[in-house]
Amino acid sequence: MVKSDSAHEPIYVCGATASGKTAYALKLAGELGGEIVNGDAFQLFRGIETISAAPSVEEKSQFPHRLFGILEPGEKCDAGRFSELALPVISEIQSRGKTPIVVGGSGLYLKFLTHGASPLPKGDLELRAEMDSRPLEDLLADLEKLDPLEAAQVSRTNRRFVSRSLEICLLTGEKVSALRDGWEVKTRERERSLKGFWLIRDRPELHSRIAQRTQQMLSEGAIEEVAALAGIHGNWEKAIGVGEIRRLIAGEISRDECEQLIVFATRQYAKRQETWFKREKWLQRVEL
Repeated sequence: MVKSDSAHEPIYVCGATASGKTAYALKLAGELGGEIVNGDAFQLFRGIETISAAPSVEEKSQFPHRLFGILEPGEKCDAGRFSELALPVISEIQSRGKTPIVVGGSGLYLKFLTHGASPLPKGDLELRAEMDSRPLEDLLADLEKLDPLEAAQVSRTNRRFVSRSLEICLLTGEKVSALRDGWEVKTRERERSLKGFWLIRDRPELHSRIAQRTQQMLSEGAIEEVAALAGIHGNWEKAIGVGEIRRLIAGEISRDECEQLIVFATRQYAKRQETWFKREKWLQRVEL
């Protein structure tokens, strides 16, 4: 049994798609009297409950579920907006003496929520175009003047890395090495107070679960969901299965081919998720 501290700090349940996050979160909610908060990028949208593998009506009836199906399919959402939506919900749950259990496999969304946004600025198209027109040697010379430490440790043959480091120095007026070091210190401090679980299944079992869920998804409404949202554009279209199902509806591929393509894409995505969560050292590994 997992124990929650008196401050009811959030507990994060992470893992690859089809690893069993929903079931594990329900178990924790029962043990702690917790409430479940969505941490999945696509389960935020209504109308794609099947294709996004959102909790069922029966599962939601067991404990309060928050931030599921709260956005219209045509709305835009990114990690920053998700954090703005989730933080007040988490605080409200804590204020009632309950433990928020944040569940999801969207690594960047969860990272924004647990660690905040990176202090490094977004890219500047005009500045990048100007740097692209210059020799790599010139960029390295400028970087050596502005941030000798970064120039010494950056991959000097990788133009993209050199350009990005120089770009950050020019946009912020600060040394990128100092910004990165400061962020890493804050990250370590923050992670001491974080509590979370990374659910892990061996590869054959995970692949079997992915195949089973894909088959179930196609049989229980995913095709109808995609058809109903024809002409509506937004983040939801990036969900695995949408493109494949559209090709099925258009008659370009058979149902079997559609299923096989979704399984393959989901396996690839699961592999990327595992790589992401492996880097999050604060997460406790849970072998299922």
